[in-house]
Amino acid sequence: MGIPAVRGGQPTLEGRPDTPLLVDKFGRVARDLRVSITEKCSLRCTYCMPEEGLPAIPADELLSAEEIVRLVALSVRELGVREVRFTGGEPLMRRDLERIIAGCHAVVPDTPLAMTTNGVGLEHRARALAEAGLGRVNVSLDTVDRTGFARLTRRDRLDSVLSGIRAAQREGLAPVKVNAVLMRETLSGAADLLQWCLEEGCELRFIEEMPLDADHEWARANMITAAELLDVLRTRFTLTEIGRPDPAAPAENWLVDGGPAKVGIIASVTRKFCGDCDRTRLTADGRIRSCLFSDQEYDVRSALRSGASDDEIATLWRGAMWHKWAGHGIDAEGFVPPERTMGAIGG
Repeated sequence: MGIPAVRGGQPTLEGRPDTPLLVDKFGRVARDLRVSITEKCSLRCTYCMPEEGLPAIPADELLSAEEIVRLVALSVRELGVREVRFTGGEPLMRRDLERIIAGCHAVVPDTPLAMTTNGVGLEHRARALAEAGLGRVNVSLDTVDRTGFARLTRRDRLDSVLSGIRAAQREGLAPVKVNAVLMRETLSGAADLLQWCLEEGCELRFIEEMPLDADHEWARANMITAAELLDVLRTRFTLTEIGRPDPAAPAENWLVDGGPAKVGIIASVTRKFCGDCDRTRLTADGRIRSCLFSDQEYDVRSALRSGASDDEIATLWRGAMWHKWAGHGIDAEGFVPPERTMGAIGG
């Protein structure tokens, strides 16, 4: 069942062990921070955004570059975060993206900084982002068929995405990982997408579609499963399963034609990995969110702007993660999707 949103307040710490880390009641420790920096996007993917886009967040309600840098520094220094990924919406829609990256790199120079992007316009900013301290990118690309791409994203921007991927490769934002959401309409082109990624030197990962679409049309019975995808890919490639070398990494991997190239599948629904989840999330409007599917949020923006110390913010963050639930429960009777869609939460 869905959990009611919490707009402010202080989560309780009763029973929590005395540790600075972001531990929860199930023994998991969050070390991977996802930071959404905008709700805006240049595409309108059907599984993520409504055709008209998400409601705009007023500028004064977005976390500023300086606030993002402060929270990233605090998460690494005080809470044990080891990797930071910037998401959206589409992070390239922030004009101050390079300033955000540079600021974070300056305060936590040894922490890997990554970004998930749709790639539109990346060719024009890849060099500046690399110089600012960005380490690598994940690019969302569901098909290399131009007609199918335009239908799925409601925009004819495939050429820009492909150019962005190649620019990222040139600027050393590697390994470039391509994320493809499994959709009925693109399944027949899955092998073509894998072939393109092999030729371009990208790591492809397919992701089962999750109930995070703005139009609320997702249905468990209609989704493409990992097993169905494997059947399609095996008509062209020999796949050898190598599993998940890192339990916290969501992708199960297969060697392609004996390797060294591989393809990953993130079976978020049919082979859920909630028990090993190590993520903590910060929304663009400054809410700490412990789980992609939980509407339980805690307002860190108000704490920042009311003069809270780093210690007070760290305590709030620890409490938020202490109350993380066991898993998404998609297959449970009475499952309720979260109020926010993927574009509003951040990937």
